[in-house]
Amino acid sequence: MQISGRLELSRRHLLIVGAASLGASAMRPAPSVAADQYAPTGAPMMTRVSFDVNGKTHALELDTRTTLLDALREHLHLTGTKKGCDHGQCGACTVIVDGRRINSCLTLAVMHEGDEITTIEGLGKPDTLHPMQAAFVKHDGYQCGYCTPGQICSAVAVLDEIKAGIPSHVTDDLNAPLRLTNAELRERMSGNICRCGAYSNIAEAISEVAGRSA
Repeated sequence: MQISGRLELSRRHLLIVGAASLGASAMRPAPSVAADQYAPTGAPMMTRVSFDVNGKTHALELDTRTTLLDALREHLHLTGTKKGCDHGQCGACTVIVDGRRINSCLTLAVMHEGDEITTIEGLGKPDTLHPMQAAFVKHDGYQCGYCTPGQICSAVAVLDEIKAGIPSHVTDDLNAPLRLTNAELRERMSGNICRCGAYSNIAEAISEVAGRSA
């Protein structure tokens, strides 16, 4: 039936036509400028970083997500620094950066532009061992050896902390000269785990070097 030259639609017909139109619109993908703008390209973001490692300057082009640990091991092939837990809990990746020990698995390489980094390879060589390395050998401060590089780097930094008068959580008198007591040693080395349990030998090695340098 027509009214004023136009087709009269029933309510039922109108609902069917409307539903069909909505369905067709839903099937067409809506253009999204934001989605196109931020679509991943698959290429990592690279940057250049330069730092001194064991007395030698290295310039690397790295993925910005590369940890210092992976830069040392995978790019500079300094595999003495070990990847243990990769969560900063075992201390196997300990290195010395600008005189302070850090867990290299918890920091990005790009954060260390211009820094001076010392790994276990930089402390001594087989024919000219660092005193701490020699003490670990003498006192059998290792078994499997996996944690040993981190233990030694940490131990060297611990003695420097004592000399600098940097207190620890167990330091009683902040005004008195610091000494490497058994409590101080165990507290300061607590971040380095030895799964073989050579702790007493490690403590003996560190104590001997501390006694010689006192």
